Amino acid sequence: MTHSQPLLPLLAEAKERVAGELHRRLHAEGFVEIRPSHGCVFRFIEPEGTRLTVLADLSGLTKQAVGEVADDLERLGYLERAADPADGRAKLIRLTPEGRRSRSAALRIMGEIEAEWAERFGPARTTALRELLEELTGRAGAPAA
Repeated sequence: MTHSQPLLPLLAEAKERVAGELHRRLHAEGFVEIRPSHGCVFRFIEPEGTRLTVLADLSGLTKQAVGEVADDLERLGYLERAADPADGRAKLIRLTPEGRRSRSAALRIMGEIEAEWAERFGPARTTALRELLEELTGRAGAPAA
C-alpha cells in the first residue's frame, strides 16, 4: 500500500488542528491569554505542584524554556511558586484557582472534541485511534494528563 503523505506530517497537522480548536474554544470562554506553548506546564503539572526540573524533563524542553513559560503563566495569574515542603531550597510550581479553572476547561473541551469525533467518525474508530496512540506513546493504561 502506498501513501501520498508521510505519517509524521499527518500527525503534526492533526495535533495543530486539535490544538487550534482547543485554544479557539478556550479563548471563547475567556481564557484569551493561554497559548499552545503553555501546554508544557498545564499538561504535566500535578495538583500539589511540580518542580520546574520535573516539568522540563516531562515536556522534553530545557529548564530555561519551561521557566520562561512558568514566568509568563505566573504573570498572568495562572500559577504561583511555593516552597517545596520536601526541600526548602526548592520551589514547587502550582496552579492558582484560575489556573485550575482553565485546566479544567481545557480537559472538558478536549472531552467534547473527542465526543464530536466519535459522533463524526464513529465510536469504534475514535476508540481505536486513542488506543493506537496510547500504545505508540507507551501510555496505554496511563491516567489522562
